[in-house]
Amino acid sequence: MASILIVTGKLAEASVRRVLAEASPGLNVQFDVRVLPITVAALMHSEWVRRKLTIEKAYDRVVLPGWCQGDIRILEAEFGVPFELGPKDVRDLPTYLGKGPRAAPDLSAYDIEIIAEINHAPRMSDADILAEACHYRDSGADIIDLGCIPGEAWSRIGDVTRLLRAEGLRVSVDSFERAEVESAVAAGAELVLSVNSTNLAWAAPLEVEFVAIPDLPHEFETLATTIEQLEARGRRFRIDPIIEPVGMGFAASLWRYNEARRRWPHLPMMMGIGNITELLEVDSAGVNLLLAAVCQELAVGSVLTTEVINWASSSVREFDLARRVIKYAFDERVIPKHLDSRLVMLRDARVREFGDAELRALAAQLADPNFRIFVERGEIHVMNRDGYWHGTDPFELFDRFSADAGLDASHAFYLGYELAKAVTALTLSKQYTQDQPLQWGFLTRAEPSAHERRRQQATGRIQDSGLGSQG
Repeated sequence: MASILIVTGKLAEASVRRVLAEASPGLNVQFDVRVLPITVAALMHSEWVRRKLTIEKAYDRVVLPGWCQGDIRILEAEFGVPFELGPKDVRDLPTYLGKGPRAAPDLSAYDIEIIAEINHAPRMSDADILAEACHYRDSGADIIDLGCIPGEAWSRIGDVTRLLRAEGLRVSVDSFERAEVESAVAAGAELVLSVNSTNLAWAAPLEVEFVAIPDLPHEFETLATTIEQLEARGRRFRIDPIIEPVGMGFAASLWRYNEARRRWPHLPMMMGIGNITELLEVDSAGVNLLLAAVCQELAVGSVLTTEVINWASSSVREFDLARRVIKYAFDERVIPKHLDSRLVMLRDARVREFGDAELRALAAQLADPNFRIFVERGEIHVMNRDGYWHGTDPFELFDRFSADAGLDASHAFYLGYELAKAVTALTLSKQYTQDQPLQWGFLTRAEPSAHERRRQQATGRIQDSGLGSQG
């Protein structure tokens, strides 16, 4: 059985002991807790820990609060045992310790290729096209599609194709105009979207891969005719039965994909998922994950997407993550849950709470004027040595606790900022942790904490004061 020493401060002691007691039955680990003479564990520094910590027996590892500053290697050299930084929130200890040697899922593999369309490319400058293409590539796109405009001849498509190819980008062309397609192919485009009976006569002689589509979405048998002619000419192609927007034949089009896979099990297939993400007024992450699952199940090997509408402005990156999660889930025969939470952006996967009794016990221990903020049970909770206030209106709370506090402008600004985050967390049932950014999946922005700013301004002397945290 592994033996672990958990190091904490006086304020967090009760919480640490509680969460370890809850976690212990499911873990093959023996825990000891060492409380160092500091109120707020977040203010620890490795040099200070070296002077204050004593270890009387052998441990497999020592876990410090996640906020602890300094080089923990000096502690390993001093005590001869591995040290590590635990989570910044004590409520994450069970999860942190419970993972043990279990490795994160390997999401490096995927089956589905992403073709990212630059919409209305002829109306953009070369610099803007290149910038968008590089953005798509960096977001996970495999091919950059130049989306042309019907009725507007683009004489420079060959030059732009060469520009992108010179950057090492793979290029496709989305056009039914002969001159545009031929120029792009001559310049290095490897895929033409699309071909059917209307342009097959002049397109088929080109040495390039095509996307074969029906003449009209509901005319499924016209796709069969185009497939026969392309196969007779020995051309490379993938098929796209065409996904239609919700309310415009969506369910029927899903049947066509299923039927196409049944009839042509050997043919590669593509789906234009932008018809759904762009035309369904909802955040696109969940839609992309569901579409990735449909594509994986039907062996749809490529998707065409774009990022025009704002609610789908990170669609390429979303689908890149989705295709990896779904590939792993299918290969391992597991539900795509608790594999990677970066697509959970509006709400959090799990919200942890201290509970009324523990918050009141914490408030009773506070001996400094610094405010702690929590979000629990539908309310914002604020406390320091002078009191404990809770409610749903941040303005009312601020008026109540600031009346006699004599707050300076910087402290008032800090508290206002934190209360605004707290209201957001309250509204969306998100996890709020003071001095930490709210989690928005892969859209989360790094946020320097008040602790870190003030520590950088300090002389290096460890002070038993500062804005509190529960760690």
